[in-house]
Amino acid sequence: SFKESNEIDLSYSVSGVGRFRVNVFRQRSSLGVVFRTIPFSVMSMEELTLPPIIKKIALYKRGLVLVTGTTGSGKSTTMASMIDCINAVRTCNIITIEDPIEFLIRDKKSIISQREVGIDTKSFSSALRSSLRQDPDVIMVGEMRDLETIEIALTAAETGHLVISTLHTLNAAETINRIISVFPPHNQSQIRQQLGSVFAAAISQRLLKKKDGKSRVPAIEVLIASELVKEIILDESRFKEIHDVIEKGHQTYGMQTFDQSIFELFKNGHISEKEALDNASSPDDLTLRMQGVSISGDGDWSSFDKEGAGQYQPTEFEYDGKGEQ
Repeated sequence: SFKESNEIDLSYSVSGVGRFRVNVFRQRSSLGVVFRTIPFSVMSMEELTLPPIIKKIALYKRGLVLVTGTTGSGKSTTMASMIDCINAVRTCNIITIEDPIEFLIRDKKSIISQREVGIDTKSFSSALRSSLRQDPDVIMVGEMRDLETIEIALTAAETGHLVISTLHTLNAAETINRIISVFPPHNQSQIRQQLGSVFAAAISQRLLKKKDGKSRVPAIEVLIASELVKEIILDESRFKEIHDVIEKGHQTYGMQTFDQSIFELFKNGHISEKEALDNASSPDDLTLRMQGVSISGDGDWSSFDKEGAGQYQPTEFEYDGKGEQ
């Protein structure tokens, strides 16, 4: 409770105004409050400009799907859109475990039970464990915060459920490493085997400012569990290959790197050149790509290059070095 911890995270609705995610805390012996707005309705994937592969991932029947990114990168919004997509297409039992509940999702073709940590259940891990006895088809876990929750999520995916959850990682490749590194070294070989069998996809995102300066658009990196990806998960020494696999896997699997996504957003006029390069993983390579220069050893950029290549002329501005690999 707030009296015990001096801080609390909750959702709050004001009739006729909106819904908010609220964090209340103490500072200098007084109260501080931060509000984040939550839309009343769940936005569709088209409204969020998510790539078509995300819908295909949402409709997987089983496996572990991870939506990752930094705080405020839109992970909850993407997950809610995925759940609503399932809700509109499949007849199934969906259980969500959240802290707090953000989007209120009404039943369509599916039955949805939304459980809030601290009100409806004690913790993510206890709710996830009990959900396995509630005949779910899809389980959404707001966040995998600890070893126990990750362990149960892997078991849930292994027993034939679709498990969708989030992690705070910078890119799709790091996501695999993060899950494995949570476990003690003597367990990691077994976890690699388990993760290799249940991992379905990782969706990493960053929010970029649109040209109009009034809204943001997601840059999306997508890693799909191809046979090659599963082989890499099993072999720690091959971890660095994941980025190349993503870059080369667009046409066959629908995978894409952050830079491929950012280039597409720039090419279609959604973001400025500065915003693109500030958020690119490899800004120098992206600059060459914008100028229509093919880079030796490049992956599958053919579908991104069809329009707009060579039209870019760099302007003078200071690159602020925010890009991350």
